[in-house]
Amino acid sequence: MTVYPPIEPYGTGLLEVGDGNRIYWEACGRPDGKPAVFLHGGPGGGCSPGHRRMFDPDRYRVVLFDQRNCGRSLPHAAEPGTDLAANTTAQLLGDIEQLREHLGIERWLVWGGSWGSTLAFAYAERFPHRVTELVHVAVTNTTRAEIDWLYGGLGAYFPADWDRYRGFVGLGADATGTDLATAYNALLQGSDLEAREAAAIEWCAWEDAVVALDAGRKPDSKWLDPIARMAFARLCAHYFSNHGFLPDGELLRNANRLHGIRGALIHGRLDLTSPLVTAYRMSQAWPEAEFHPIAGGGHSSGPGMGETIGDVLDRFAADWQSA
Repeated sequence: MTVYPPIEPYGTGLLEVGDGNRIYWEACGRPDGKPAVFLHGGPGGGCSPGHRRMFDPDRYRVVLFDQRNCGRSLPHAAEPGTDLAANTTAQLLGDIEQLREHLGIERWLVWGGSWGSTLAFAYAERFPHRVTELVHVAVTNTTRAEIDWLYGGLGAYFPADWDRYRGFVGLGADATGTDLATAYNALLQGSDLEAREAAAIEWCAWEDAVVALDAGRKPDSKWLDPIARMAFARLCAHYFSNHGFLPDGELLRNANRLHGIRGALIHGRLDLTSPLVTAYRMSQAWPEAEFHPIAGGGHSSGPGMGETIGDVLDRFAADWQSA
């Protein structure tokens, strides 16, 4: 993958989106370039300067934003008094539309990774007329089956880590992933701040354990930051205990709404956290999508993954320039 040089935004802001929320956004690259929006993972992962560097700054006008209550958006989920009741998928979709209108963009390419892939599908199925292309990396739909696997079935590969993870909330070996996410959510949204902090540490320890097999993956230093750790854990538990606030299986059932939109589904064959089957099923239901299973790829890294992402983005930009 061509990693472009570090770049600073040419525009930033905090957009009022309702419910007392302000979302941080930034625009980078060429102001008259091909519009694109980057949807980060997590939930609660936020954007980083490195995310800007995937997009050719001479061809893209890329918009990045921190989803509600994380990153530089306000109020922050790490603050003890921040209530997440006004943070659901429907509200995030509204935020994306408000941001598009605020920036005067008619249509844009939508890039989503991991949780951001779920959000990108939901956005495109609701607003297909606003999407030029879709790029999905580490494809997810945040279904009950995916949550039960990520926080339950996957324990077969990491038994000691899973025993610690489920043992912290006092659940037995028959607990499902949904059961665990729900138990953690109760602690992370509760009023006991010491219990919140301990739960956030355990949540992120499991996160680190299950991505450890990604080629080249190293323990994530951001979990050492109690603010980033708390926001990530609270938002993940909030969303995953509610299966993304989506009717189960809705994104696959509504994939016909993506017809006519070009896209790419880029997914590591060795991704244990989000098995390849979700990307495969979506590719079957969405014929316009390129399906790129990456032989040595995990959830977020591996040989060939970055190159495929770069190739797709560069081709979509070239097609836009020649149109």
